[in-house]
Amino acid sequence: MQGCAGARQRSSLDSARETPCGRKSREGASMKVGDAIAEIMRREGIRTLTGYPVNHLIESAAAIDIRPVMVRQERIGLHMADAISRVTSGRELGAFCMQHGPGAENSYGGVAQCFGESIPVLVLPMGYPRRIAQVPPNYNSTVQMRGITKSAEAIMNAAEVPNIMRRAFARLKNGRGGPVLVEIPTDMFNEDMPAHWDYTPAVATRSAPDPVDVRRAAALLAGARRPVIYAGTGVHWARAWPQLRALAELLAAPVTSSLGGKSAFPEDHPLALGSGGLAISAPVRHFLDNSDVILGIGCSFTETNFGVAMPKGKRIIHATLDPDHLDKDVRCEIGLVGDAALVLDALLEELGGRIKEPRDIPGVNQEIEAIRAPWLRQWAPKRDSNDAPLNPYRVLRDLWRTVDVDNTIITHDAGSPRDQLSPFWVSRTPLSYLGWGKTTQLGYGLGLAMGAKLAAPDKLCINVWGDAAIGFTGMDFETAVRERIPILSILLNNFSMAIELKVMPVSTEKYRSTDISGDYAAMARAFGGYGERIERPEDIIPAIQRGIAATKEGKPALLEFITSKETQVSRL
Repeated sequence: MQGCAGARQRSSLDSARETPCGRKSREGASMKVGDAIAEIMRREGIRTLTGYPVNHLIESAAAIDIRPVMVRQERIGLHMADAISRVTSGRELGAFCMQHGPGAENSYGGVAQCFGESIPVLVLPMGYPRRIAQVPPNYNSTVQMRGITKSAEAIMNAAEVPNIMRRAFARLKNGRGGPVLVEIPTDMFNEDMPAHWDYTPAVATRSAPDPVDVRRAAALLAGARRPVIYAGTGVHWARAWPQLRALAELLAAPVTSSLGGKSAFPEDHPLALGSGGLAISAPVRHFLDNSDVILGIGCSFTETNFGVAMPKGKRIIHATLDPDHLDKDVRCEIGLVGDAALVLDALLEELGGRIKEPRDIPGVNQEIEAIRAPWLRQWAPKRDSNDAPLNPYRVLRDLWRTVDVDNTIITHDAGSPRDQLSPFWVSRTPLSYLGWGKTTQLGYGLGLAMGAKLAAPDKLCINVWGDAAIGFTGMDFETAVRERIPILSILLNNFSMAIELKVMPVSTEKYRSTDISGDYAAMARAFGGYGERIERPEDIIPAIQRGIAATKEGKPALLEFITSKETQVSRL
């Protein structure tokens, strides 16, 4: 196809004949639809638009200084937008745009990941011209993505742009998070806006629980002998970190978290149990199983292989922003529907009149340490291993000891990196760990680290992944180089799909179906980044220091650690 650079081959119905490439006309007093959408995005505080061409919104956004970040495949762009929303607790929203047809089709997985993780992201696909938008086999994003978005709406009339965008941002700012889609047919970009259109940013509200239920919950917590607090991602969105700590200390209640909630509570606190997912620490399992009351705050209690299984027969208080979560997977005795910060404020006020004497925090901490210490001793041979190939637990131990943990944002990838990192990484400051589960797409962590760096440029942003994950999204390390996003990428390379070894013995033996390979440090260097392969334990920390130094110089770094086929995880 002749015309816009970077466009992919499309059908003869391609709309390039119907809309121009590049910037639309700004002559006279009129404004085109694409320019109006970009202006609305700017008024709503969006500073970065990730995407892949052709989508004419890219030019409109660049013209008014919204930075376009072009990726190598659509899913990474959505993951970057996802992280921008996460790291700012939704105060700045991530936005992503893509080409109609193949670009929109290729974006489905990234949108689904945002939906599964409840992440507010503005998704702006270009659409087929209105006259053929409903004609098969043309991909209609409004129709096809409705099941994985909070809402999906197409712009069919220029005069309705302010209303459609207002609805989109209102849904992004209110209630449980999730992606919101606005499809822009290609023939809409050249439509003129009304002469005197206007737009005011959408309101953002918070809701609070019924005071009657707050009193019931406070009474149950005050009378509990062994309460446990389970913190979810909602604590991060509400920025309810001080209230969570205050409640834990008032009740002397130990705190654990979902993977998404990890870092909502300082994990070096005397009441910290650590987080839980598929891999879980011994204190988490012990205290949940021996609790009498569990308070879930800012969580969905979704049943998943990558979450903490709640023990049966416990009295559960479920505080969530979404009433649809109540009694969905876990039976609750009391439901508190509202913003996590407002829920905790209300509980603290009510409990202040009920709890007059300090609770025994040192006694609870002593029990925590009595469980944690033997668990850590059990894992010490792997974490302190001097073997080569390297044990991944040793690599991650040294990583934690080398970085400035409180000024780092780290994320895992699916599979072994998630399960080897999450139980042992001690997060001490809010949003220093971007945890996730549920749909668990391989390669997700790279985009999260890049988006985190865009949102928090002063932080060291790290993604930890394996040789399977880099096969999915590794080409986008070039995006980090090209777009000047200096992340630190920790690759654990065991040349195998190690988790699958037990479930694929015949295909492995006969056809080596679980074998994978690559020289990924060389790949990073070829892309213009810093790349280093590490094979000896004594070289781990010096290599990490060199990688950090490269990021400080503005260069993305990929450290490839050659590891053993470690399959053991802390499952209790």
